[in-house]
Amino acid sequence: MAGGMANMQQMMRKMQKMQKQVEASQKELEAKEFTGKEPSGMVTATLTGDKKLKAIDIKADAVDPDDVDMLEDLVIAAVNDGLDQVEKETNNMMGQYTKGIPGL
Repeated sequence: MAGGMANMQQMMRKMQKMQKQVEASQKELEAKEFTGKEPSGMVTATLTGDKKLKAIDIKADAVDPDDVDMLEDLVIAAVNDGLDQVEKETNNMMGQYTKGIPGL
C-alpha cells in the first residue's frame, strides 16, 4: 500500500511540473506575433498568439471605392492566414503535452 502512495505522489509531482510547463508555453505563445498575408500582399494582419487582432496594414492600391467587396475579401484572407499560423504554432507548442491523450 505504501508503494502505491509513493507512486501517486510521484505522479502528482509530474502533473504539477507539466502544468507549469504548459502555463509557460502558453505565455510564450501569447507573447508571439503572427503576420497573415493574402496572396497579393496588399493586406497584412498582425495577430497575437492568443488570437487577438493587433494591426491591419492595407496598401493604397488595395483601396478601390468602386470595389469594396474586394478589399473586404483581402482583409478576411489576411486575417484567416494569420489565424492559421497561430493555430499551427499552438499545435506545435502544445501538442507535446496532449500527444497520446484521446480527445485532445
